Amino acid sequence: MNTPADTARFSAKGQIVIPLQLRKHFYIEEGTKAVVEATPDGILLKPVTRHSIERLRGILKRKPGRKSFAEEWAEHKREELELEERKYARSIGSR
Repeated sequence: MNTPADTARFSAKGQIVIPLQLRKHFYIEEGTKAVVEATPDGILLKPVTRHSIERLRGILKRKPGRKSFAEEWAEHKREELELEERKYARSIGSR
């Protein structure tokens, strides 16, 4: 989106008004929630709207023949636990 930068001010409560043009572009309505992230460049607001959710639909679908998400997650958690156990064993062994 190539638009000139807008400015806004924070209220005493830390509230800010997003310019109308940006609210329309990102489908932000009253009550819309946003993910707030600290980045090296500043604060990033990511609105969570029906439109943004629909764009992500299907992102976790698996290709035929691959493990299910639940299987991959269980494997990841097992590997994570093993790593923690090895780190603990090393810390006990160095005493």
